[in-house]
Amino acid sequence: MLIYAVKNSRRFNLYDHWLHHKLVHKRDGFKWQVIAFLNDPKLMVVWAVLLASLLINEERNITALWVLATLGFTDLVGIILKKSVHRQRPYKHSALEDGYSFPSGHVLGATTMTLILLQLFGKELGSGFTIGLLIIWLMVVISRLSLKAHYPSDILGATSLAIFCFSISQQIFLAI
Repeated sequence: MLIYAVKNSRRFNLYDHWLHHKLVHKRDGFKWQVIAFLNDPKLMVVWAVLLASLLINEERNITALWVLATLGFTDLVGIILKKSVHRQRPYKHSALEDGYSFPSGHVLGATTMTLILLQLFGKELGSGFTIGLLIIWLMVVISRLSLKAHYPSDILGATSLAIFCFSISQQIFLAI
């Protein structure tokens, strides 16, 4: 329904623009650019490869493959969605941002990686680890809004898509 609303509903998009305007008040800055850089979709692939390498080193080859497949599957679905929706970025977005807005690739990758890390290490490392990951994820969300790169629905769409793709990938992984 969200995809349909973003693509076809003028009323929804007006509300989304209004909400974006209300949420973003000149909070862009260097710290948000650093957070965005560290969670760039291309760099997220590097983080996934490093995690997979660590897992292979521990002889957890199937789990390593699952990490790469989960992020790859989610990114592929996100790219297809971006190219089919063609949503333009918000007015006055950073010149560093290019491409389409819906869904947010940064939030898609950060959400997927957060879910992967929680699945792999959440029980073992406890609630402090979980809270730390959620704070980092929230900082990514805020950075995308503060840098005026996305509308709130882009964030919601990316988060929902990541959870959906992760759930499918997790079910396949558990079946293996």
